[in-house]
Amino acid sequence: MTATLRQLAPAGPTASAVTVCDHCGTPLGDAVVAAGGGRFCCRGCAGAYGLIRDLGLGRYYDLRTELAEPARADGGDAADWSEFVETRPDGRCHAEFLVEGLHCAACLWLVEQALRAQPDIRLARLSATTRRLVLEWQGAAARVNDLAGIVQRLGYRCLPYTADSIEQAGQAEEKQLLRAMAVAGFAAANIMLLSVSVWSGTAGSMGPATRDLFHGISALIALPAVAYAGRPFFRSAWAVLRQGRTNMDVPISVGVLLATGVSLSELLRSGPHAYFDAAVMLLFFLLIGRYLDLRSRGFARRSAQRLLAFALRPVSVLAAGRVQQRPAHRVRPGDLVTVAAGERIAVDGVIRAGRSAVDASLISGETLPQAVQAGSQVFAGMVNLDAPLTVTTTAAGRGTLLGEIARLMEAAEQGRNAYVRLADRVARWYAPVVHLAALLSGLGWFFIGHASGHDAILIAAAVLIITCPCALALAVPVVQVVAASRLMRRGILLKSAAALERAAGVDTIVFDKTGTLTLGAPRLLDDGHDPALLRLAAGLALRSRHPLCQALAAACPAAAPAGAAEEIAGSGLRLATPEGEVRLGHARFAGVAAGPSDDCSELWLAVPDRRPLRLRFRDGLRADAVDTVALLRRQGYRLLLLSGDRPGAVAAAAESLGITEWEAQAGPVRKAAVIAGLKQEGRCVLMAGDGLNDAVALAAADASLSPSSGLDIAQNAADAVFQGGRLAAVPEFLRVARGNRRLVRQNLGFALLYNLLAVPLAVAGQVTPLIAAVAMSASSLVVVLNALRLGWGGSRTDGGV
Repeated sequence: MTATLRQLAPAGPTASAVTVCDHCGTPLGDAVVAAGGGRFCCRGCAGAYGLIRDLGLGRYYDLRTELAEPARADGGDAADWSEFVETRPDGRCHAEFLVEGLHCAACLWLVEQALRAQPDIRLARLSATTRRLVLEWQGAAARVNDLAGIVQRLGYRCLPYTADSIEQAGQAEEKQLLRAMAVAGFAAANIMLLSVSVWSGTAGSMGPATRDLFHGISALIALPAVAYAGRPFFRSAWAVLRQGRTNMDVPISVGVLLATGVSLSELLRSGPHAYFDAAVMLLFFLLIGRYLDLRSRGFARRSAQRLLAFALRPVSVLAAGRVQQRPAHRVRPGDLVTVAAGERIAVDGVIRAGRSAVDASLISGETLPQAVQAGSQVFAGMVNLDAPLTVTTTAAGRGTLLGEIARLMEAAEQGRNAYVRLADRVARWYAPVVHLAALLSGLGWFFIGHASGHDAILIAAAVLIITCPCALALAVPVVQVVAASRLMRRGILLKSAAALERAAGVDTIVFDKTGTLTLGAPRLLDDGHDPALLRLAAGLALRSRHPLCQALAAACPAAAPAGAAEEIAGSGLRLATPEGEVRLGHARFAGVAAGPSDDCSELWLAVPDRRPLRLRFRDGLRADAVDTVALLRRQGYRLLLLSGDRPGAVAAAAESLGITEWEAQAGPVRKAAVIAGLKQEGRCVLMAGDGLNDAVALAAADASLSPSSGLDIAQNAADAVFQGGRLAAVPEFLRVARGNRRLVRQNLGFALLYNLLAVPLAVAGQVTPLIAAVAMSASSLVVVLNALRLGWGGSRTDGGV
């Protein structure tokens, strides 16, 4: 926590307690709840007030009043940050900042609550992953300086959320750990040279005076090194102890200080043994483990920040015949953007002029270049490879697909599955048990084993260090981050933290046909229909995102959207007109009992006083659909095909793929019912289907996966989405899920086995603090390296990792 939070102390009610609630500020009526020296509008506020005081954050109530006074970001002469403010059509102002110095959930809570206390604030949300603070308020753009000043006065550094600040995020903490690690390593190497000399003279060649001199020089090196290199552990331990809690840094800090204190005691009484080398080497190994921990835990955050950095870079906008460099937040839909060859595209849009090839690996995971031309859609993050392009902007900055992917990564990284919750609970109870074990070990050796106080303290320190649950704390999060990063490289984005956990047990896969097994890009067949009726049908189709409707709309670009069309999920669209109701959808919805039997997909248009019109479509299977389904069958999965399409089209697709269990004309409710029946049989079901139209079935399944374009990724109801034209994402998702479960269990098992073996040795006095530090750091490294094996998985097709 910051220095500001350390100084917080319980405070009494504010001056306004007579008229308003001491917690929420609501004016008090006749029903007043008096508790804990305050007056409240309800028992909920009274309980929250007491909890905040118990946590040592009571001065928050005073800060609310103090922070209501306007304050500039640096005390009055700050640069005007209003240029980073986006004014919305409804009059709201929107700004985003990077907040540095956050340490825990209490930091996030304090910043958000201090800002939400401002009367003009409409939104204040701070992300622990990217440290991005999103603010919305009603008022002038210049107000941003006052709001940033509030965060600064709480003791945190506040910067505009730009590409430069994103790239620098997290570097300060890494540099601090690297500097501490360098100091500890330098000190340990020099002290070890002196220690080797002392050990060599134990046979009598070195007198006590020389030995004490070498111990004294070691102390001169060790004491400042411990004070500097131990700061990451000491600060964290002190912060939680002030709040009456404990964490893994507490036993580490106690162990280091005990080893240093015993060594200093030995030096002052001219004892034969000093352990300055052990104390500093202990810190060195701990810092190596902490640095690797930071790198692994911060991977998702850095990935999300890197994606946002791509989306927030300055954009070359063509205006009035000249190219201007604009910040991403100043680019509006409709602006023309120029993209040079070799440059990364900075906006989502449609190519207006030019022909080139783009690298879309960052977006879809496809490694082969894609040819684009006028009319092709491109997304921020793609790299223009061959020739200049002019792009008409549809979205820029955080509204792009890259911004949405970064948001999904933030949400997935902050989510917590059952394994994470289990490891956190164990680690939370572990620290008090460790302290008790170390205390009992030291007292047992002193009173029962008749060891000296010096030896008893060293044994207690070894127990404290060797039982630190770092490996346990790393066992699950590192695997989760590595799995998410591997899937992202292959164009698969997790939307649920528990998706991999649930998918690991899948034994049955239910496929939708249109847009999942097929490309989702059906073509309208030219059957010589009346152009007026086609335009009417296309106008209705523009109100839906079903693949057949989108294909119909694309075939009639001159059609105008139907005004008040209503979409009926799983059936079609209807429009009320003076002549009667017009319908577009499947045969029964359009009043047709049974249509022709062939392998075409179809939509029916029903117009009052006219015969229903059949519109036929063809949609090819994905290029790798046959091979992928065959692979899944060989791996032992039960495969089903449920589609709302006609029997002829579904039967043809099922026969081509070798799927024997299929059902046609299955609406959303029927699909959900089939999945529920499979689950009642004890099956664990993965639903692979359209994330927009199959939301009910996706929710009913144990796990769900969906193909998704950049346009609908935010609205997709699946646990995970994949982009690109290949169905191989399905076995890859299942392969990573199984590997994730296997490695999590291995890591948890190793962490528990390590403690079962190491703790008895430490309690028995067979482990020195230095060996304990090496063992503890090695256990963390083993867990990290084991998790990284999941990221090394190649393109194996046998289900392995």
